[in-house]
Amino acid sequence: MFPFAMIESQNAMAHEVRSALPGAPVVAPPVPLIGARRPRARQLRAALAASLHRAADAVAPAAACSPAR
Repeated sequence: MFPFAMIESQNAMAHEVRSALPGAPVVAPPVPLIGARRPRARQLRAALAASLHRAADAVAPAAACSPAR
């Protein structure tokens, strides 16, 4: 397995070196989609966490004893 990994890593490094040459082809950056919105993961996660906290408070059993001092 190790010799195969060495050969593959050398091939990958050689590709990187060739791509840095002056005559190497240039890949255009991706065009952003107009009107596309990114997912609002943080807002969704915060809303879900708040809902779970409210649900946990609603179903939590009452305290059976007072805390010790």
